[in-house]
Amino acid sequence: MSVFLPTLKQLQYLAALHDHGHFGKAAEACFVTQSTLSAGLRELETLIGVTLVERNRRVVRFTALGERIVEKARRVLREAEELGDMVKAGGKPLVGELRMGVIPTIAPFLLPRLLPPMRRDWPELRLFLREETSAAACDSLHRGRLDCVLLALPYACGDVETEILFEDRLLVAYPQGETPPARIPPDAIDHSRLLLLEDGHCLKDHILSACNRPELRAEAKMLGTSLHTLVQMVDNGLGVTMLPQMAVDAGILDHTHVTARPLEADHASRTIALVWRKASPRGKEFQLLADVLRQDYEKTQTKAG
Repeated sequence: MSVFLPTLKQLQYLAALHDHGHFGKAAEACFVTQSTLSAGLRELETLIGVTLVERNRRVVRFTALGERIVEKARRVLREAEELGDMVKAGGKPLVGELRMGVIPTIAPFLLPRLLPPMRRDWPELRLFLREETSAAACDSLHRGRLDCVLLALPYACGDVETEILFEDRLLVAYPQGETPPARIPPDAIDHSRLLLLEDGHCLKDHILSACNRPELRAEAKMLGTSLHTLVQMVDNGLGVTMLPQMAVDAGILDHTHVTARPLEADHASRTIALVWRKASPRGKEFQLLADVLRQDYEKTQTKAG
């Protein structure tokens, strides 16, 4: 009795359709035409004799069996990728393609300083960056869409290996006309004026944890979509906010009248780290990457000082 084995391409089509919920977008993600993707999935369903996807003009809905099969497909695709990773791990380190996720409160402030020396010292590395919130980046990591993630701890990212890079101090930012002390204790922050990022940004949780004031979570205004937006709001006298040191070092306060002072608290910082899947055969390569990022950061800090 012959057993039909799906091709990796068919499994890739299936996973992409599940991710995007749209045939056209899934086809774009797989770099094929919509008709090619649709035909590949129909062939898959015909050969295994079951319907995986219910189709109509408005919605793509996976059947119960389709949901189970797509999860298995992701594991197969991840294993297939790791076969290639094993080959890469056996050769020169930091060579070829590497997909790294970076959270929005790190990417625009740290990468401009770190990427130029990395390109100079590791010219054969093709680093593809994807900016996502912590939850989305960790999900992409475990689904195999990313190889590693640069994020801020503490954050529960699942079963990962972690290399700590450095501590990033938290600062309190005030508008023009206010003269804050050299260091700001949490109880000096007016909760009615505190502006924070919207839900989904882990920096908000780091700030609230550092302040250790439960009423801030309930009463702070969580409406900023980016740190740049929050700075502009503070500069226009709408309140105060908190910023990571790396953002201030990168010049986020340039051309504003905002003043930033260190938060004086037991845990007044977030920990910047590189994480990757525990099962990844490229673990030693990621440890080397973490060393490179750490050393390059220390060099930039020395020059700035």
